[in-house]
Amino acid sequence: MKFDRNSNIYTFIFTIILVSVVGILLASAYTFFKPFHENNIRQEKMTDLLYTIGLDKQKLAEVAKAKGLNLSYKLIEQYFEKYFVKQIALNEKGEEVEGIKAFDVDLKTEIKKPASEQVYPLFIAEKDGKTYYVIPLYGKGLWDDIWGYLALEPDLRTIAGVKFGHKGETPGLGAEITSKWFEDRFIGEKLFDEQGNFVGLDLVKNLEDKANKDDHKVDAISGSTLTCNGVEEMINERVKHYEVYFKKLKNQKNK
Repeated sequence: MKFDRNSNIYTFIFTIILVSVVGILLASAYTFFKPFHENNIRQEKMTDLLYTIGLDKQKLAEVAKAKGLNLSYKLIEQYFEKYFVKQIALNEKGEEVEGIKAFDVDLKTEIKKPASEQVYPLFIAEKDGKTYYVIPLYGKGLWDDIWGYLALEPDLRTIAGVKFGHKGETPGLGAEITSKWFEDRFIGEKLFDEQGNFVGLDLVKNLEDKANKDDHKVDAISGSTLTCNGVEEMINERVKHYEVYFKKLKNQKNK
C-alpha cells in the first residue's frame, strides 16, 4: 500500500511513528541513567551531612589523597558510614518509629502532612569523641524550595554546622545561602535554652552584634529578605518538632 507523502494521513502516521521512537529512546535513556542519577543524589546528601559535622569535601579529599586515593562516591559512602552511626525517625511525641531510616524519608512529602502524621528524621554522628545530632530541613525561599541540614553539638542546644541548598534563588542574593561565609554565621548559635526549651533563631538584617552567640540572632544577607525569612522559618518550623525528643535525651544523660 502506497501513501501520498503530501497527504494528511501520511503526515499523521509518520508523526505517530516518530513520537513512538523518540518516546522509546527517552524511556530507555531514563532507565539507563536512573541509577547514576540516584547515586549522585545520595552522594550529594551524604556530602552535605558530613559537611555539617566539620567534614567538607576539601577535607575529605585531603584525607583520601593522604591514602593515595581519589575522592569517589564509594569513599564518601565509607566516610558517611564511619561517622554516622545511627539513623532514626521520630513521631510528634518524640518516640522512635520502627522500620524507618532517616536517609529514606522524603521530607518534601512529609511536610505536606499534618504534624501529628509526619515522621521526623534524625541522623546521629560520632566524631572525635563527640556525638552530633543532624536534623534535615525543608522549606520555601523567595522563588522555590530551599532545604538543608543542621547539626547540634552534644549539649543539644548549640549549632555545630549547617548546609543549605536551593532550587532557584536569585544569584548573588538569595542564592548566597549556600555560601560558606553565610553558613558559618550559624555555628555556635543556640536553638534551645538550658532547660531544653526551643527558642529558635531570628535572621536580622544589619545585625550590630554579630559576635554574640547567645542572642538567638544571625546576621541576614542584605537584599535577600524573603529568602532569609524562608531560611529562618524553615529552621524554626523543623527543629521545634525535636524538642520533646531532645528533652528526653537530656534527662537520660543527666541521670
